[in-house]
Amino acid sequence: MIEHADTVLKQINHGVYVIGVGTGERQNAFTAAWVMQVSFNPLLLAISINPAHYSYQLLQDSGVCTVNVLGRDQFALAEHFGRSAKDKMAGFQWRQAETGAPILSESLAYFDCRVSHYADAGDHKIAVCEVLTAATLNPGRPLLYSQTGDMDGSSKLY
Repeated sequence: MIEHADTVLKQINHGVYVIGVGTGERQNAFTAAWVMQVSFNPLLLAISINPAHYSYQLLQDSGVCTVNVLGRDQFALAEHFGRSAKDKMAGFQWRQAETGAPILSESLAYFDCRVSHYADAGDHKIAVCEVLTAATLNPGRPLLYSQTGDMDGSSKLY
């Protein structure tokens, strides 16, 4: 067993994101911290997602998503989209990406992606996604996972 796993794992530096999934009327968004670039050519991002969540079904059905980068002052957004709630996208401004996936207008930047393939990863799935377009939307510094404390409840999981 790893002593204080919840603390030591936060030393692996990565950002906090809102992943927009689905198209048309069937859309959702969720907070993710396990996102990383995995290839230059083609430009690929890997996203870890719990297959038991509604967003996973939408991602599988649509095959598209956006990765929206949160800023340091957007902790409340990370908390909000980290919860399970009906119509949690209401009250926020969204744009439509070229793929039809939702873009969070107040994010620092976004990546519009199409799923290339999936891989098993313990209790999660890895969606490897090709980046089709990307843009900076707002200035700021990204929110880091280590700055979120125990927002994700990980201390109870180890």
